[in-house]
Amino acid sequence: MVSVVESFLQGLHRPLILWLLRQNPLHGYGLIKELSRLTGRKLKPSLVYEFLHGLEENDLVESVWIRHGGRGRRYYLLTKKGEDLLKKIHNLFRERLSEVLNDFLSEEPI
Repeated sequence: MVSVVESFLQGLHRPLILWLLRQNPLHGYGLIKELSRLTGRKLKPSLVYEFLHGLEENDLVESVWIRHGGRGRRYYLLTKKGEDLLKKIHNLFRERLSEVLNDFLSEEPI
């Protein structure tokens, strides 16, 4: 059974992936490592790759193959359409959720 914390973080990884790809192009394993660093949880690769493929099918990201030391890796980067989506998500968090999140984070834990 998925815990409440895991369930919450599963929803949070999607905007985090877009945000990370805006910072730098990354390959899937690089995204998994960064998400683990940011959330303290390791996502299943299938979740990350399934989401990346869906983003690519919808022209929100594009991928390019880059060779490193004889080995090719598929790097993902945001498209203009992906940047527009990230802006909408950013505005949602800023305009609608920031007050709630600030109150939530300023409270003492129960």
